[in-house]
Amino acid sequence: MAVRGGAVVAVLVVALALSSSWDTASAQFFQKRKAKQPPQKSKPGSPGQVPPDRSKFTTVVANRYHKRDYEITCTTDYGAACYIKCPARCPNKCLAYCAYCLTFCLCDLMPGTSCGDPRFTGADGNTFYFHGKKDESFCLVSDDQLHINARFMGNRNAESARDFTWVQALGVTFGGGHRLYVGARRAAEWDEDEDHVVVALDGEPVDLEPARNARWVSKAVRGLSVTRTADANAVTVELAGVFTISANAVPITDEDSRVHSYGKTERDSLVHLDVGYQFHGLTAGVDGVLGQTYRPNYVSKLDIAAKMPVMGGADKYRSSGLFATDCAVSRFHRSAAADGYTSFAS
Repeated sequence: MAVRGGAVVAVLVVALALSSSWDTASAQFFQKRKAKQPPQKSKPGSPGQVPPDRSKFTTVVANRYHKRDYEITCTTDYGAACYIKCPARCPNKCLAYCAYCLTFCLCDLMPGTSCGDPRFTGADGNTFYFHGKKDESFCLVSDDQLHINARFMGNRNAESARDFTWVQALGVTFGGGHRLYVGARRAAEWDEDEDHVVVALDGEPVDLEPARNARWVSKAVRGLSVTRTADANAVTVELAGVFTISANAVPITDEDSRVHSYGKTERDSLVHLDVGYQFHGLTAGVDGVLGQTYRPNYVSKLDIAAKMPVMGGADKYRSSGLFATDCAVSRFHRSAAADGYTSFAS
């Protein structure tokens, strides 16, 4: 019996040695395999291209310290280095999906964006403009348990006698009347190192550390979180199973104003929000400027072939306040307190 037991021990020792040897050899093999992967250069994603679902991205900012050819290096899931360069058409930021070595301008992604002089991309993939009106609120999405209004800011060019508008803040009402505020703080002079994004829940400001990937999780609302996607001016707000909203505070540059005749002055950088939306579980009756495009049977009535398709009908989307759910197309049925909110924009 002793001899047999000794033989078993010997076999186990040999097996462990072989296993250890294989693990070492395989680790060396994969390390060599990774080491052989040549560095890649990022490719710009096409406008309208949808990145892999739930893939992680990094916000790359070209600021006064870096020229437009500023690059960052990241490592893909396959061990290769990827040199990220923002596409030339992006104004001052881009989203880098390092695992796929792809870059997108903030407003390239679809469906569900509202950017600039409000340009929307609907769930049907079509892009259109909705100008609303300065200093008024309009419902973007209205569903049974979710209602999103946008407050529009504006600027009048005295020479053209026209008001230009942008989205300054979002008022999100959900659940039993919870109110989420996401807004852009106004500034006379733009400083990309200063944070201009303000988030508040039920009137209480969200305290978020000023660092990339800093995360705040609500104790009052299960599944609600806010994450910084850059050190400043870019956040993602998520309510698990309901929505994900990516908000970026951006200014109107002097060049933007010159090209589009926005009439920007030294008194106001016209800081506004560029926003990306993802929704989960919307009903077939959802409505709103953007929400209606998520209906299964939605057919656009816009002249998509036009250079600037414009959605009219501002009156039916107008709300009496940022958190009011009283627009003519409202589908929100949850009870909520009387309208009123604290503005964090100034």
